This record gives sequence, C-alpha cells and structure tokens, in this order.
Amino acid sequence: MADRTPTRTTNLDRYGNGALPWTRAREELTRRTEGSDITHFLGTVGPDGRPFVAGVGAVWLDGDLYFTSSQAARKARNLAGNPACTIAVKLVGIDLSLFGTAEQVRDAGTLEQVAAIYRDGGWPAQVEGDALTAPFSAPSAGPAPWHVFRFTFDTVVGVATAEPYGATRWQFAR
Repeated sequence: MADRTPTRTTNLDRYGNGALPWTRAREELTRRTEGSDITHFLGTVGPDGRPFVAGVGAVWLDGDLYFTSSQAARKARNLAGNPACTIAVKLVGIDLSLFGTAEQVRDAGTLEQVAAIYRDGGWPAQVEGDALTAPFSAPSAGPAPWHVFRFTFDTVVGVATAEPYGATRWQFAR
C-alpha cells in the first residue's frame, strides 16, 4: 500500500496550539523505524478479552508498519483471533498511538523488502518460505521462523513533546 494522507484531521490541543501536520509524524515514523533502537509497543486482545502488550521492532514500508512474531507467541495467537490492535511509540519530538489491524504477510516480494530493511538496521534476517530466519533475535522471540505482520492503521494520535507543541488525531481511509 502506498503512503496515505489523512482524510480527517482533528486538533486535540487544549492550550491554543494548532493541529500538527501529518508530515511531522510520518517523517519521524519513517526515520526512526529504519535501523534505529526505537521500541514499538503492540497491544492486542486475547480470546478472554484481556489486553496484552509486547515490544516489537517495527519497520516502515510504503505507508504501513511491519513487525515479526513467532506463531507460538501470544501476540500472534491474539492476532489470529482478532486482528484489531494498536502500536504506541515515543519518537523524537512526538509520541504516537496508532490504531488499526495486523495481518500476516506471505508475499515473497514484501517479505524480502522487510528483511532488507531489517538487514540495513543490523539484524541479518533472510526470507525462508513465508517467514524470516536469522542467527539471533530478541531474547523473548523464541526460535525461528518469525512471521511478518503488516500493521495498517486507520487512526493515529500524536502528542508533540517538542516545539511546536500540540495534539492531533489523523484518520485515514480503510
């Protein structure tokens, strides 16, 4: 999916600051997810309705975020039952909460693009079948293979932590 522009922008600031431009959030998402040491926090919902959150190393590609998970991990099991999820991340000058859905990616071309972004960031990921492998991963990741998930957001809330300040909600077409 190509990069998107918001269909609706709502200024949430209560102190007189104007709405933040989407380009500010997008530039930080793009810059900070490629090869950086930023942790994204993925929130999912279990079959019993209880929330679950896990840190993931997400990367930006063509307007969506991508992350990996073992099929045995709680986050992947939760997403198999309910693809609705959220990602929160603290970036330079702006905190973001993104709301949307995640689905497993099986397309070889997309898998290779995602693996290449991870390799550029220092993780030697390779495509093997419909997943990624590497000599190592996060301590909690378990053994390979790690499947790739595409997170497609429909709403993003940004709160600026540096000037110009403000708080904004951007909504996107599904």
